[in-house]
Amino acid sequence: MVSPMTPQQALDRIRRYDGRLNAFVQVFDPPLEIGRARGPTVAIKDLIDVAGVPTGGGARIPLDPSPARHAIVVERLLQAGWRVIGKTQTVELAYGGWGTNRAVGAPWNPWDAAVHRAPGGSSSGSAVAVAAGLCDAALGSDTGGSVRIPAATCGVVGLKPGRGLVSLEGVHPLSPSLDTVGALARDVRTAALTLAAISGPDGATADRGPFDAEAALGADSAGRRIAAMPTEDLAPLDPEVARLYEEALERLRDAGMIVEIVRPPRALEASFGPNGWLMAGEGWRIWRERIAHYRELMDPWIVRRFEAGREVSDDRLSEIHLERAASQAEVRDWLAGYHGLVSPTCPIPAPPINGVDETISPLSRLTRAANYLDLPGISVPCGLTAAGLPVGLQILGNPRDEAGVVTLGAAFERVSGWNGRTPDLTGFG
Repeated sequence: MVSPMTPQQALDRIRRYDGRLNAFVQVFDPPLEIGRARGPTVAIKDLIDVAGVPTGGGARIPLDPSPARHAIVVERLLQAGWRVIGKTQTVELAYGGWGTNRAVGAPWNPWDAAVHRAPGGSSSGSAVAVAAGLCDAALGSDTGGSVRIPAATCGVVGLKPGRGLVSLEGVHPLSPSLDTVGALARDVRTAALTLAAISGPDGATADRGPFDAEAALGADSAGRRIAAMPTEDLAPLDPEVARLYEEALERLRDAGMIVEIVRPPRALEASFGPNGWLMAGEGWRIWRERIAHYRELMDPWIVRRFEAGREVSDDRLSEIHLERAASQAEVRDWLAGYHGLVSPTCPIPAPPINGVDETISPLSRLTRAANYLDLPGISVPCGLTAAGLPVGLQILGNPRDEAGVVTLGAAFERVSGWNGRTPDLTGFG
């Protein structure tokens, strides 16, 4: 773990670089802390309540202009001695994988100062802030990949737990059946410690934990069996992503793991569509009144996605939940023979943001399965393309085995050759 920043160091870097990066919507100077805290600096996705601070949700009209209390995850960070330095940008209502935001503006991926590239979404600002060294860690939410996608495109670690480990109280929903809160950090250790700090039962949405980060980080990975998705089954795949993925599999073998190229059950490959319909159907039911009031002030592509949820009847939602339970059982039985399943996190590196096609969602093609099947997952950096853009390796674990994905992610990190690489921010100063 990199030595934690002081709040002053974080604030100095925010003042120097965030004018162009646009990672933050609120900066806390002084930071929020309890007593004489000495923990790491952390930023909070602007979908998560901080008492007395507007929860913008990536919208022009805040979701809550002045929350009465902190979300439980924020309160737990403060109780653990972490220092909260601000709130970060998000795709509007967290509904998008590119990281675009036509309502309030999108952050700038820090790996290219010349071209505004997609930061990945929806936890766009959290990933940019961590990648640019504006904080030690950040919280994000993940409904179809929204922690892991921006982690991959911005070259940081993104850790998504399974459901029931982390409280959702005070976190504005997109799809209550799929939503999770996860951590972004520059290294696996910091991400794991962040997850440990926010985990544990809350008497409502979380019923397990707390997470033991030190045990997971200290476990031996040698001899663990890893299922790897065949490159040809991942098509279409950017050639450089394919190359870095193949190299990552060799690094896993170098770390003493047994890597088997296997074809997963169809239920995993078929998760993309029903995960999307759950997001649309549940999201429409939650936000349709807001959309009716504020449609003209919203990103039109966000409105379009939610309105697709009108096509999902109550009966169809019930059918999807039944199909989901059957798919979870099928994949759980298959995955029990392995300690993890690996693939690229995203099939392409970050494209220029002005050229993205909002009608498709390629960045989430390999991430949605973890939410639909309720599997923990982590994205760890696995190299740079020839153009200097980050690529991520996704590791999914067995249900409720967050410890396993942290162990595997830390083992890969030690042999990846990535450690310590950061973007050149000269063009952002």
